[in-house]
Amino acid sequence: MRKPLLLSALFASLALALSGCDDAKTETAAASAPAKQASQDGGNLIVGITTGDPLAVNPLYASDRTTLTIMQALYAPLYSFNGDKIEWGLAESLTPSEDNLSYLLKLKPNLKWQDGKAITADDVVFTFNKLLDEKQHSFFRSMFVYGDKPIQVSKIDDQTVKFTLPQVSAAFVGTLVQIYPIPQHVFADEKGDMEKSTKNDAPVGSGPFKFKEYRAGQYYALTRFDDYWNGKPKLDAVTYRFAKDSNSANLALQNGEINMKMVDPQDVTRLKSSGKFDFVIYPEGRLAYMTFNQNIDSMKNKALRQAIAYAINKDELVQAAFSSLDYAQPAASILTPDTLYQTNDVETYKYDVEKAQALLKESGAPANLKLRLAYINTNKTQESMGLYIQQQLKNIGVAVELMPMDANAMSQRSLDMKNTTYELSLGGYIMGMEPDGYKSLYMSNEAYNYAHYKNPAFDALWNQGATETDKTKRAEIYKQVQQTVANDMAWYPIAYTNAVVAVDKRFAGTKEAEPKPVYMFQDLSKIYQQ
Repeated sequence: MRKPLLLSALFASLALALSGCDDAKTETAAASAPAKQASQDGGNLIVGITTGDPLAVNPLYASDRTTLTIMQALYAPLYSFNGDKIEWGLAESLTPSEDNLSYLLKLKPNLKWQDGKAITADDVVFTFNKLLDEKQHSFFRSMFVYGDKPIQVSKIDDQTVKFTLPQVSAAFVGTLVQIYPIPQHVFADEKGDMEKSTKNDAPVGSGPFKFKEYRAGQYYALTRFDDYWNGKPKLDAVTYRFAKDSNSANLALQNGEINMKMVDPQDVTRLKSSGKFDFVIYPEGRLAYMTFNQNIDSMKNKALRQAIAYAINKDELVQAAFSSLDYAQPAASILTPDTLYQTNDVETYKYDVEKAQALLKESGAPANLKLRLAYINTNKTQESMGLYIQQQLKNIGVAVELMPMDANAMSQRSLDMKNTTYELSLGGYIMGMEPDGYKSLYMSNEAYNYAHYKNPAFDALWNQGATETDKTKRAEIYKQVQQTVANDMAWYPIAYTNAVVAVDKRFAGTKEAEPKPVYMFQDLSKIYQQ
């Protein structure tokens, strides 16, 4: 395949798929806005967080929303996408070879870590060597292994890195966008598990704000990094304040103790009435879903899983959980609409109580079947989903015990590959446009396969999809992936969601900061206090 065709087509697809935030809109609260003031340096932006404390603040392990949100301010990516163009971060170019089996990544000159040390090709090579080390169990590893062979990463000079692929991959450029380098000089002497390293407690990053202080359960404080590659940030500081629940966080938001927060759809009307906030709403490329935990014998029963799916009116569920279809749409596939090769041409399990009851009987489930449904206790939409699912399954004679859990406890339970604490759980993910990125959630032996669904033929499809370069054939592979999940009802997709971020009107620059799934904004250096 010729180099120009591969990159031009792929970059365009990446850009369009990741540019959902081009659809972002800002709604001003129904009150007279203050007169527009000029941008000024200084100020402390306080961001409300209700998803628990961060876990390992290290880009090779960050997977929960809290850690990813904080990490975005601490670290910088090699590149990202906005609209129909690539936006270079630490890198300034990525050039493929004629046979597409290698790529040269060129870093920008004069880059610095937040401790003043130079960022070089050595850091990028070190980062990849660590994530490819099986002992380090980074979930990124599987994304850079093709046909059981990992990519090779080598230094050409201080600013140039060479990636050598064992075979041509249509997924490489799309997965590389997810990697944020870590500093070699900080972690070089770390012999053990980097996820548990105490060096993550005071991270040294490359982003617009650097670590200052962390108080568990209270706040995570950052200060401005003047040598940030994209220009000196306008704010003096960013502080992430942790709240135990959305109600207390919303009260702090209204009192001016918090300046920015991702809010639940149920809270938008009340917050709008205060006239204090602008609302940035954008497609988040997120799937809300329910997992069937097949570590428990009852959940290995396909007929029972299908009975549960038919017993739920998905349209009503989405309406109940998100208040309005303005904030979410019913989902058919495990791939989100911004993902390449996503299709709705799968079994959708249209609400059918009679079919659900027949399948329940076919499953041989006991008459007094009781299932436990876990979800995050601060998530209002998940709470609403849980209550609705509980009522719907009661209609077919299945009792559901609701298990609201602390976010960190939920994450730890989910990552336990022997977890039998609950049969059902609610969750969500944002994986971007490259479908290969999803395989860490679905392949048999991956820690993030919370369903513990094991199917060698299914695993083979994921591996084929990563390396197939013919777009028609690749589309068919991922269609089979989506159909397999739907036919087996191994996971239950619920909704494709929109993000809603409330921003205190005293702060501006959100358009320039670029709304971004998970993180709220791509680059907080652009936000300023008016």
